[in-house]
Amino acid sequence: MSVLGGRVRLGLARRVVVIAVAALATGCVNYVALGDSYTAGPLIPVQQSDPAGCLRSDHNYPHLVASSLDGAVLRDVSCSGATTGDMTTAQSVSGGSNPPQLDALGSDTDAVSLTIGGNDIGFVTIAENCSSPVNSGTPCQDKYVKNGVDSVAVAISAAAPKVAAVVQGIHDRAPHAKVFLLGYLDILRDDGVGCYPQMPITDGDVPYLRDKEKQLNAMLQWVAAAKGVVYVDTYAPSIGHDACQLPTVRWVEPVVPVNPAAPIHPNQAGMQATATMLTAAMHQHGL
Repeated sequence: MSVLGGRVRLGLARRVVVIAVAALATGCVNYVALGDSYTAGPLIPVQQSDPAGCLRSDHNYPHLVASSLDGAVLRDVSCSGATTGDMTTAQSVSGGSNPPQLDALGSDTDAVSLTIGGNDIGFVTIAENCSSPVNSGTPCQDKYVKNGVDSVAVAISAAAPKVAAVVQGIHDRAPHAKVFLLGYLDILRDDGVGCYPQMPITDGDVPYLRDKEKQLNAMLQWVAAAKGVVYVDTYAPSIGHDACQLPTVRWVEPVVPVNPAAPIHPNQAGMQATATMLTAAMHQHGL
């Protein structure tokens, strides 16, 4: 009787161990982070070297999110300068190339985050062209709005099907994954007031550029709804933390950064705030 009882207890113990291991396995979240420099975190320490030209930080929002999700396994393949085209083709960067970002996905992927679209509309070029040596007039609008046609708005519309194609590509490669498409943090003051020369955009052009960023985020939100993925609004919570604010308040650095970050890009506080927003969204959707 005691031998039989011991065997029963041993069998039960083995079943408990198997169940516990299975629970741990199912609790593991395979998380893939895709996107451009607003994901990668250029110049935020510590920069990674895989490849170095992607300017990817180990303290960007994907890494911070992964550390807050119990048992998460992160594959961060984001890369500064990435466009929607770099999701399916290799991106040439200093020190090598970044493989097609969608190659990181698989049938076992549980969660995917994506920030993309800014480079498709020419974010860097717009920032350069709209900088003015004097705070006068509307040189940005004069360049981009001609005969009633707003070329930045046209570029945003043209980017929509490209972003939608990326989201569809994620669905195709990771059919079981929950997908989170993030907007861009507030860069200029939401009230339309300038802060020249901290941000060398004329007072007359600030409302225009603010509206273009809002249009970009609205496009991303529309794509998310159309493709059945979760849109994470990072703009609204970041109002009051734009590049015009004090170094201790802002989440985006101005053209001459004080906190470690690339110009007109999220700093560490911005990455932490984005991570908090995304983590909350993930929890709301069962992760």
